[in-house]
Amino acid sequence: MLKTIETKQRLVSLKALLDRVTRAWTTKDYEVLMRFFVSTFPALVQAERCSIFIYSADGDNAWLKFGTGLHEKEIVAPKEGSIVGRTISSGETIFGSGLESHHGFHLLVDQKTDFITRNLISVPIFSLAEKRCIGAVQVLNKCGGEGFNRQDELLLQQVVRFLALAIEHNAISEEIISISKHMHEEITRSDFQTAEQRGFIADSPAMRQVLEVVRQIGSLPVNVFITGESGTGKEIIARMIHEQSGDRRGRPFVAVNCSAIPENLMESEFFGYEKGAFTGAGASRMGRFEEATGGTLFLDEISEMPLTIQPKFLRAIQEKEGMRLGGNRLHRYDFRIISASAKNLQDEVAKGRFREDLFFRLFSVDLTLPPLRERATDIVPLAMMFLLEVNQRFNKQVLGFSAETLARFEAYNWPGNVRQLQHEIERLVALTPSGATITAHHCSLPAAQSHASGTSQRGWTELETLSLPQQREQLEIRLIRTALERTQGNKLQAAQLLDITRQSLHNKIRQYGIEA
Repeated sequence: MLKTIETKQRLVSLKALLDRVTRAWTTKDYEVLMRFFVSTFPALVQAERCSIFIYSADGDNAWLKFGTGLHEKEIVAPKEGSIVGRTISSGETIFGSGLESHHGFHLLVDQKTDFITRNLISVPIFSLAEKRCIGAVQVLNKCGGEGFNRQDELLLQQVVRFLALAIEHNAISEEIISISKHMHEEITRSDFQTAEQRGFIADSPAMRQVLEVVRQIGSLPVNVFITGESGTGKEIIARMIHEQSGDRRGRPFVAVNCSAIPENLMESEFFGYEKGAFTGAGASRMGRFEEATGGTLFLDEISEMPLTIQPKFLRAIQEKEGMRLGGNRLHRYDFRIISASAKNLQDEVAKGRFREDLFFRLFSVDLTLPPLRERATDIVPLAMMFLLEVNQRFNKQVLGFSAETLARFEAYNWPGNVRQLQHEIERLVALTPSGATITAHHCSLPAAQSHASGTSQRGWTELETLSLPQQREQLEIRLIRTALERTQGNKLQAAQLLDITRQSLHNKIRQYGIEA
């Protein structure tokens, strides 16, 4: 029994050690190892150069990612019409000779690498875990002019097996990191998302119009610019668009506040950097462009981006590629851009503080979010929703709002918009005991004007002593009746206004006895 326990402890210890070793393996280590293979293969068979192609099943192409003298961007080899493509398709070694006088894909690579390919051997790379070809190694120009032979093939095949192990280890590690990152984002959204993100209140016509545009453009591959006062929910709308972006919705949503990044760090923030690129760069770091690849890059307060970085930023999003600081490898980007600003970006262009070409490149569709003072019908529903969320987060049971408090909410101008309302609810819940109703005593808002207070307070007097569930019920009844009045009793249109299904509306009408 004791020996079994010791064995289990040893296994746990070894697993922890394996985890540490696995985490220590970085992309930089992988690239160094690939360059080692690139230098080793030619020396092994007395040849001049080597190229390592990785097969991409998604695009049905082979990518030349590592090779002797490869300073250009990653080169794509078609599966049809290239020697490497034939190698991957057949899974067999292919010998080539007299290639300098033959047309083919190798001539295009020669032009990019300033090289002349005379002969080559192309050896397939097989997965060690699955029975499939994951790439190929090409060794070029056998010294002595005799060409490659079967002995060279056998020698290369032995080493290619170890190359396959490195490639698969890196691919699996990257996938695990990607899945882990996405799971973390999902958990974060699920556990810590605010009430705004869980349910965006939009009873007012102005917000209904915004959400209709979001619904129309969400799945389209267009860049979007969102403008509106601070606190109106620009990032929340950006996330909504991302969540409707088809294949991108499961990929990263990378939010960057351009006003929060010092100008001297802006380039490294977006492009990333290699180890040793500058003092303090103890390890390589990918930039925001790389992080957002496949997903959405949200640029908040884009108007605050310094003019010095704007030309490089423009080139990166036009060419969809760029280099890390201190690096010489081009990285490809593929992301959707959603940008936002509280300022009028056209005014910034006119004043010379924002490049006009970048302005036109950034977005195809623009959205303007109305301030909270222009969507008065949303104030009380938002307050109710925030109360539910804050109660849960603070582990409290505050029952609801007094009539005077709701009257103050409706009469106030809300210069900080939805964000200010949320913070006000947090403050009131913190100061109100569980089991009690929020009163105007702790409210930081000024008392409503007499005419406004009289009108609003009469409308909320009936809710003065109701619990939170009762207040929510009364609010639903009020909204349903309003929707039915607006649509002259058309339940389908009323359900669309309320953003619920017709069946849900029918059930609530029956539950509350509204028809009677």
